[in-house]
Amino acid sequence: MELFFNPFDNLLCILLGISFTVWFTLLLVFIIVPAIFGVSFGIRRLYMKTLLKVFEWATLRIERGAKEKNHHLYKPYSNGKVYLDSAPEFEMSDIFYFARRGVESIMDDEVTKRFSAEELESWNLLTRSNYNFHYISLRLTVLWGLGLLIRYGFLLPLRVTLAFTGVGLLVFLTSVIGLLPNGRMKNFLSEKVHLMCYRICVRALTAIITYHDSENKPKNGGLCVANHTSPIDVIILASDGCYAMVGQIHGGLMGVIQKSMVKACPHIWFERSEVKDRHLVAKRLSDHVEDKSKLPILIFPEGTCINNTSVMMFKKGSFEIGATVYPVAIKYDPRFGDAFWNSSKFGMVNYLLRMMSSWAIVCSVWYLPPMSREEGEDAVQFANRVKAAIARQGGLVDLLWDGGLKRAKVKDTFKEEQQKLYSKMLHNQSLN
Repeated sequence: MELFFNPFDNLLCILLGISFTVWFTLLLVFIIVPAIFGVSFGIRRLYMKTLLKVFEWATLRIERGAKEKNHHLYKPYSNGKVYLDSAPEFEMSDIFYFARRGVESIMDDEVTKRFSAEELESWNLLTRSNYNFHYISLRLTVLWGLGLLIRYGFLLPLRVTLAFTGVGLLVFLTSVIGLLPNGRMKNFLSEKVHLMCYRICVRALTAIITYHDSENKPKNGGLCVANHTSPIDVIILASDGCYAMVGQIHGGLMGVIQKSMVKACPHIWFERSEVKDRHLVAKRLSDHVEDKSKLPILIFPEGTCINNTSVMMFKKGSFEIGATVYPVAIKYDPRFGDAFWNSSKFGMVNYLLRMMSSWAIVCSVWYLPPMSREEGEDAVQFANRVKAAIARQGGLVDLLWDGGLKRAKVKDTFKEEQQKLYSKMLHNQSLN
């Protein structure tokens, strides 16, 4: 049978081949190679400044639209008094807003609001940050639609490609390095590979990070302690230095990544049955920090993600091993994208999709001077002192409450403290 080839099909294949070649060449030249050498062309910071200008313009349009709406609704008499031009029709659903606000004012205590997204003073053109603003004017609607097209049509595919590239290289290269004998060369290559792959992953989030006081960066044999907002905290810190990770062994893709990483670097992974054994965990951590040739351990003592407005209670376990603690404060800028992971509301895949479809992840990282446990100071006091230093530097609220309250009920001890305070107040009133 004779075959006929359509010249247009050949042309389409050629164009697709050229497109993919150009796409991966741009990725290689502008993203992957700079990530290998730890340099930046300044494109992300220029992109951030442009976004700020757009946000400012959008905010002005919103304010102008609100003023015009009020101007049409109210008209003044000649004597200066104001009357209602057209009274809006009342609907039963109108009371729901006030009812909801009333309930929120009761429920909005200093703990509960730490587990929800931080409120923005202005709109960042993301639908999920406000469902109503893009209806104010036609120009704003067009700008919002254009932003939607850019984020999902261009940025999201680019970021997904970079994420798979970074994770794929991390798994492959660490597995290869794991075949080398232990020594300086293996440690050197492991550090370079980890830095390169994490920097590629940072670019997959269009993360713009400003590091402060790098002379205080954690050193080998130490304990790096940071406030916890998101799983990407690890990537943010590991793109500027290498750390030994601590965590539970997982299955699936995460398990594959953990197994490959531990071949090249002495990370500390625990079985599910071992996690609750405090003595075993402390022994593993203590053995690691005693070896000054090993990388500093990265730990988030809050044990859960907080919305980056405060720092909650630090678990005392990591402060009992007697290691030098290197505090690190991380503060995200929510105008470009909300980095907080509300694990009770979003799964990991859904969360990563929201991160990769945001404008960018912008944050500042402060390396604080190393701290050691003072004489006569117990682990709880030491943990609170470190927490206070992180909160002060990051401009966060220092809270004594346990972050575990996000999922667990209030402990009886906390209830008893409040009951004692109330009974004292009643007793004092009876005396007066």
